Order: sequence, then C-alpha cells, then structure tokens
Amino acid sequence: MVLSEAEAEAQLMSLRRQREVLDRAIADLTLYLELGRRLTTEAAVTSGDAASSAVPRRGAAPDVGGLYDGAVRGAGHTPPDSPSIAPGKVTSQAGQMADTSTEAQLRAAPPVPSSRERNPLVSPAVSMHPAFQPPRDTAEGALSEGVLARRYGRALIEAALDALQNAGRPLHASEILAVLTSQGFSLPGHDPVAALNTRLWKRSGSGGPLKRMGEAVYALVEPEED
Repeated sequence: MVLSEAEAEAQLMSLRRQREVLDRAIADLTLYLELGRRLTTEAAVTSGDAASSAVPRRGAAPDVGGLYDGAVRGAGHTPPDSPSIAPGKVTSQAGQMADTSTEAQLRAAPPVPSSRERNPLVSPAVSMHPAFQPPRDTAEGALSEGVLARRYGRALIEAALDALQNAGRPLHASEILAVLTSQGFSLPGHDPVAALNTRLWKRSGSGGPLKRMGEAVYALVEPEED
C-alpha cells in the first residue's frame, strides 16, 4: 500500500499526538510515585518523633494521682477526699530522692586514684629508657659518611698492597679479593671483582703504588735504585 504525502503526514501527526499523551501519562505516574514515597517517609519520621516524645524521660516520675483516680473511677468508686498531689511536686520529690541516693552511692564508693597514683613510674616528661648517648672517646661517631668511606678505601688498598707483598708475584683482582675477604673487607655491588679492579686501576697510574701487568692483573711498583 502506497501512501500519499498528505496521508503520511496525517499518520505522523497522529503518532506524535499519541506520543505526547504517553509522555504526559508517564510523567504523571512518575510524579505520583515520587510523592507517595515522600509522604510515606515523612509519615514514618513523624510517627517516630511522636513515639519518642511519648516515652517518659529518664528520672521523671509517673503521675501517681492521675493513675489512682483513673483506677478508682474505673472500678465505679469515688476517690476519697484527700489532698491532691501535683505532678510537678511528685516529679520534684522523685528527682530529689534520686539525687540523694546517687550522692550516697558516690560517698560510699572508694576514691578513684589519679593517673599518677595508678602508674607513678610513667611520666610524660621522663622516658622509661634513657636516651642513647654515643661514647665521647669515639671520634668516628662525629665524622661524616664521606670521611669514613675514604678511610675504608685507603685501608682496603693498603690490605691489597700487603697481599701483593706477601705473595711476591703479580696477582689477579679475584685473588686479591679472596685475601681481602678473608680479612673482613667487602666491596659493594653485584660484581665485587670489577669494583676492586676499578680501585686498583685508579692507583696504577704514574706515581701510584701499583702497575698493571695485564687484564685485571697487578703488581707492586719496584723502587727505583739510585
């Protein structure tokens, strides 16, 4: 079926009207549900406030006179002529009795010791352990890490020179490292042999105490004869 342009526009207009009606209906139902949820929440809050206000406060005495009159009238009797008790007076008397009993309990209870009496050894200003004080006769305690590192490097080279002197022949850096390790020396890094080789190579130049005989092989410089 082929529609003409006028028929297509008419059907399109009708569908748009239906869509507008559906949109309004959806909006009305959504608003209705939202209002219902809000009213339910407000009613629950109001009932909770009313219930909390109906609960008597702690320490307040009930209306004895009102309870007695209601019970007597419910049994069909007339209450006898007696001086009425005002609710405010009953509440005041009950509060005074509660204060008196509380005061008596506090007086009978043993005194609570203070924090200093419970733990007299602990003081916020004085530490339990004395602060560590380095010995005064230790001069290295005041030296910087750089000075200590240089001293350690010089001692390491002196030990290497002693190892070459005792061996009486050229030694490889690994052999020198074995002697130094047995004496308690250590070199940083994942390759201690390379680290020692670098240190020995720096001292094998002109005027140094070592001479390089090969790849990582060093010997002592012989003194010149006059």
